[in-house]
Amino acid sequence: MRGDETVPQAKYDKVKDILRSMKSVVVAFSGGVDSTLLLKAALDALGPERVLAVTAASETYPTREMQEAVRIAEQLGAKHRIIQTSELNIPGYKENTPNRCYFCKQNLFQHLQVYLEKEGYEHIVYGLIADDMGEHRPGYKAAIEQGVRGPLQEAGLYKSEIRELSKQLGLPTWDKPSFACLSSRIAYGEMITQEKLTRVDRAESFIMSLGIRQVRVRTHGQIARIEVEAGDMAKLLEHREEIINALTSYGYTFVTLDLGGYKSGNLNKMLGKQAQPMTAQ
Repeated sequence: MRGDETVPQAKYDKVKDILRSMKSVVVAFSGGVDSTLLLKAALDALGPERVLAVTAASETYPTREMQEAVRIAEQLGAKHRIIQTSELNIPGYKENTPNRCYFCKQNLFQHLQVYLEKEGYEHIVYGLIADDMGEHRPGYKAAIEQGVRGPLQEAGLYKSEIRELSKQLGLPTWDKPSFACLSSRIAYGEMITQEKLTRVDRAESFIMSLGIRQVRVRTHGQIARIEVEAGDMAKLLEHREEIINALTSYGYTFVTLDLGGYKSGNLNKMLGKQAQPMTAQ
């Protein structure tokens, strides 16, 4: 946590103030660390009648994540809707350019706009956080264009503070591993297909079944490049033969371990100077 322990609480209070000023909100809810705290703050600030959590079910969102999102929303007492989307049918998405996330978020926010128009909610909010502003975030551009806000980022909350607040509030996601859509595992420039998404999902699920919580199976053609945290590398190697057999049965030809370990957004290294931090200009 950054600095004084009272700072995260003050920021959380600011998040609630921001939400109160919005009157009513639709929360883009994935069930992850950030959107769960955002949903909790919205419920605290506005009450359940003025908050709607919406989760998009698609090819890039594993069933295990959807089931957890349903459980968490129920636990928090939130109204929760599940909508069906298909990223692979969004023009420009499956080509997997560096701006892929722009097309995804643009489409998602357009779906959520319906609840503003038909049910009277006033704003859409999503789990943007302060850490994100120094990364390649094309989805942020889509949010700006559609007037979608990120109260956690506006209040200056960082991931470490969000986890600490989540722990204090008794949220089950406080120590949940970071998650991003399955498309983020496929190297930029490679076409995204249902077959590849399924392969990644099965590979990560298998490795997680071995007791490894944080894993990415980055896909470069027929090569699986496994990222885990440094402390889990020995465990991964203990199960080397099982992992090779499983992943080759899913369609990979080569199975490798990245000695650099897990890092969120690791494929952005491929972009070089193309991936400049997004700024709110």
